[in-house]
Amino acid sequence: MYLVWHTTNLIALKIYLMIRKFNMEFITFPLIVFIILYAFIILKKFIQNSNKKYPPGPCYIPIIGNSYLIKRYCMKYGGLHNALMQLCTKYRSDIIGFNLSGKYVVAIQNDELCDEALLKDELLGRPDSFFIKLRSMGTNKGITMTNGDLWQEQRAFAMKHLRNLGFGKKIMENLIKEEIQMCIENIESDSINVNFKATISKCVVNVLWAFVTGSRFQRDELLDELISIMTERSKAFDMAGGMLSQFPWIRFIAPEASGYNLIKKLNYKLKCIISGTIEEHKKTYSQNITRDFIDAFLHEMYKTRNGPTTFTEDQLIMVCVDLFIAGSVTTSSKIDFLIVQMLVNRDVQQNVYEEISKILKPGEIASLLHKDQMPYVNAVILENDRMYPITPVIGPRNVLAETTLGGYTLPKDTTVLINLWTSSRNENKWKNPDKFCPMRFLKCNEEKKVLFTFGKGKRRCPGEILAKNFIYLFFTSLINNFQIENGNKEVESIKVLPGMLLTAQPYEVKLIRRHI
Repeated sequence: MYLVWHTTNLIALKIYLMIRKFNMEFITFPLIVFIILYAFIILKKFIQNSNKKYPPGPCYIPIIGNSYLIKRYCMKYGGLHNALMQLCTKYRSDIIGFNLSGKYVVAIQNDELCDEALLKDELLGRPDSFFIKLRSMGTNKGITMTNGDLWQEQRAFAMKHLRNLGFGKKIMENLIKEEIQMCIENIESDSINVNFKATISKCVVNVLWAFVTGSRFQRDELLDELISIMTERSKAFDMAGGMLSQFPWIRFIAPEASGYNLIKKLNYKLKCIISGTIEEHKKTYSQNITRDFIDAFLHEMYKTRNGPTTFTEDQLIMVCVDLFIAGSVTTSSKIDFLIVQMLVNRDVQQNVYEEISKILKPGEIASLLHKDQMPYVNAVILENDRMYPITPVIGPRNVLAETTLGGYTLPKDTTVLINLWTSSRNENKWKNPDKFCPMRFLKCNEEKKVLFTFGKGKRRCPGEILAKNFIYLFFTSLINNFQIENGNKEVESIKVLPGMLLTAQPYEVKLIRRHI
């Protein structure tokens, strides 16, 4: 502190001598005081940080930061995950720091750093940014992007009551199997489907809708509208993620081009659908009956309405949004990649069918009781997760208090991005990482099998059980009932569309019913 004060006095003396020398009367006393105080603050910060080690990274332009560089790398290399990987290679470090519009950001990419970051209590926060609020319909509510007591209370409440309603139990399995059965019955054999992902999404959303609202969708047009909104919303956030996140003010200048108007419109439509369902529940509400998650939430909302509470209708709407988006979009995308894998790797599809046919009867729907009897099927699903993590860059995490990561200092309020893509393509960890090889996940193989597909620690994905069970049951049942063939256009390789979520390039598929 003495050094800071001494240095500041020297600066002040030099300013005074300069004013005397050049007779700069226009320099007012308040301005001199401001300059001296500013110099004091800068010097104090410099000396305080002189003994701290920060991650390497590019120099940045004030205000703009490294936004231009990140955008250029994303366009050149195909998505944020590849951009971050290239920057790590350039600076020869698995942890790098950069600046996005005045916000300090750190990106990490190896297993040890990912493991450390996901388990650190100081990294449990979410950034309080305009873009996060836009995702949450202008509020800081829901589960996925909330912090502190609100997050802890609401996440614990959601998980407790979903389990009470059968989440992760036999009730959930039966709901999934019913949806799969109806889906398979409605598939026309030998017909070409150009949007099979929408079919998968309907099944997932119906299972989630049953837990949240007590019944599956009764009107297909409403289900189609909900899926369409969630798909468009996901694409809109992909489009606006960089621009609106880094320059929120751009919505006033270019509301259409930035995607702001589109997101607002889709948010409104989504809110109307969920609000309508909540209103229907209110009309038939009974404090003695818990039909579904909305009822459980209404019980708590009415019980605590006369005092301070986090149980509000806006919170209920955002919890529903979090459940539907996290559950349907990611799960359907994972199965989408699996289907394309079966088109490209015919030998794998045949091996999967041969294992299934030894356990299931022709045309039978799979059961979780058979899961341990199908090691190859499980290996195929895991290998698909490894090659194509749907969320290649997870986070963002907000540093709640100054901490260290990998030996580097992370100041409070640093945003941390965790790049899972590099972990899945690491040549030191996986042999021939760009090759689809399910055998690496069988017990006879000694390769490391660490995957962060659903995260880790206290922020681990709450929908993990549903996603894993749904993917296994749907994929196994589909292969047992149909042979997956190309449509009019042959798929020779898997092409990935980058974004906040990875998706497979659109394809045509022909499902040929197997002989029963």
